[in-house]
Amino acid sequence: MSLETGLAGKRALITGGGSGIGRAIALELARQGVGVVIAGRRPQPETVAELAALGVTARGLTVDVSQESQVVTMVDDAAAYLGGLDLYVNVAAGAWHEPLTHLTTDAWMQTLATNLSGCVWGCREAARRFVAQGSGSILVIGSTATVSAQPRETAYRASKAALKAHVEVAAVELAPFGIRVNLLTPGATDTAFVPPSSAAQRERAMREVPLRREAQPDELAPAAIFLLSDRLAGYITGADLIVDGGLRLRPIFHGSDDELRGLSR
Repeated sequence: MSLETGLAGKRALITGGGSGIGRAIALELARQGVGVVIAGRRPQPETVAELAALGVTARGLTVDVSQESQVVTMVDDAAAYLGGLDLYVNVAAGAWHEPLTHLTTDAWMQTLATNLSGCVWGCREAARRFVAQGSGSILVIGSTATVSAQPRETAYRASKAALKAHVEVAAVELAPFGIRVNLLTPGATDTAFVPPSSAAQRERAMREVPLRREAQPDELAPAAIFLLSDRLAGYITGADLIVDGGLRLRPIFHGSDDELRGLSR
């Protein structure tokens, strides 16, 4: 990046950092000279190797963020490995989509535990360290699911909508310690997290995006770097930066009305 971020030498923990948007953010942080620990359900040795090749300290942790005890250990282990912690980025998320009339308790609870509780626990543990040292920056990745209602997303949308409330409260509570907390909301992004769809479905969906395309994960990374940097965004906290190609302006549904009715039969 052309602007000096002031991030060199800092230490970051990124959940969901092994692939997609999390990986893109991790790599850009490493290019800025930030030591990085990535955490996720599966080992990501390839991403760890890419990070290390950029000349920074890098490590991967296998963690299920829906489990509070594992989140606590994750933050402790990351800080121990890096010699401290300055940045916390919550990207990890899961989707167990079910229509309302067929919504199961398991899908509801797993979605909230992974997307909301895991984030709150991680932010809590990171914030305790940041309060003690009087500095730190937290970034949470949201979703335009909160502004574009889609069928089958009762649990997912609720979990993502709650993140905004969490970020705003955290921003108020932590501001006296010099800690900033922000939300980055991506729109349609070309990652493995997006459910498989036919070429025709994808083309139809992209017609509803004003920029007429999906984002690439790398296009989210500069926004993340901006919000994490005290030098670039030192007076920004509790904000929601939307990077969606205008997606929030138009609802998207890939199917017909008959398919939509079929969800509740």
